[in-house]
This record gives sequence, C-alpha cells and structure tokens, in this order.
Amino acid sequence: MENYSKQREEIIEVLENSKNHPTAEEIYLKLKEGLSTSSRSTIYRNLALLVNKKIILKISMPIGPDRYDLIKNNHNHAICLKCGKVFDFECKFNFEELKENVYNQTGLECSQEIFSVTGICKECKQINR
Repeated sequence: MENYSKQREEIIEVLENSKNHPTAEEIYLKLKEGLSTSSRSTIYRNLALLVNKKIILKISMPIGPDRYDLIKNNHNHAICLKCGKVFDFECKFNFEELKENVYNQTGLECSQEIFSVTGICKECKQINR
C-alpha cells in the first residue's frame, strides 16, 4: 500500500483472525474491543480503499449487510440465504473457461475470480424440519 495506515493494518489483522467474514459493523466493534480510536466512518472509508486496492474482498450479500474477506488464497464462497453465513470452499475449475462462457452468453466481463453460490445451509435446513 502506498501510505502506512494503522487503521488499515488493524482491519487486515481483524480479517486475518476471522473465520466468519465479518460485516463492517462487526469489524468496527472488534476494533473497539481492542481499544482502537478509529471512528466508524474511518473504518468504512478504509474498507472501501482496501477493496479498491484488491487487498480485501467485499462480499455482496443477498440478505443483510455486505461482508468482507481477506484475499489470501484461492477459495470460493457458499452463502446461506436464510442465516447469511458465508462459508469458504475450494473447488478446482477453469476460471478462464467460466469467464469466457459468461462473456459469450451475457456480454458481461467477470471482474474477479472468486465464485459464489447461494443456498440453504445444513443448520437452517434442520431448523425447518
């Protein structure tokens, strides 16, 4: 990153230590637990900057607030439509072929190589039985 920022470093640290793809508010609250003096607006501004720099990923959610993930290894996301949990999963497939198929069928150029799927997680299915 061009300039050092304690706030960006703190956000990255929260994401490195998180397994649940936190929301901006959850990141803010976690930083407050650690006695960070960063304001809510500073956190949101730095999240946007980190997304633009492709250091973190903003996961747009079908329900609820967006979530964030550190871009560190090849993995994809499965999103529960009931509870909003985001699960990491690995699957090897040809992203170039996928991007080409999407483009040929829709004219849309894919901007990232992370695949997301939606459905209902095991826990939510058990609750509905």
